[in-house]
Amino acid sequence: MGYHVCHRCGAMDSDPGIHTFPQLLAELKTRREDEEHGAVSVTNDGEWCISVSLSGTVTFENLEAGEPRHMKQVSEDKVLALWRLLAEGDVATIEQETWLPGYG
Repeated sequence: MGYHVCHRCGAMDSDPGIHTFPQLLAELKTRREDEEHGAVSVTNDGEWCISVSLSGTVTFENLEAGEPRHMKQVSEDKVLALWRLLAEGDVATIEQETWLPGYG
């Protein structure tokens, strides 16, 4: 299954390799004058997306079906693990996490 990432600047890359996920997450640590793009994300070909906002909220949703779920105070290691699962297409395991309804 393929996936793409969305950088904080809004640029997207297709299948960049999971080894790039730590750098993607690190983009949230860089202060910028333009705070318009306050999140980074990974989206698979099934339109499942996990995004992380500047506030640290992690959101999981299907971009076509809606019904977002979220978690707060998620460790960087956990985010990277969730992104890996998503890139591999393992949505069932991701759904077993303790998600709360909505965007948070």
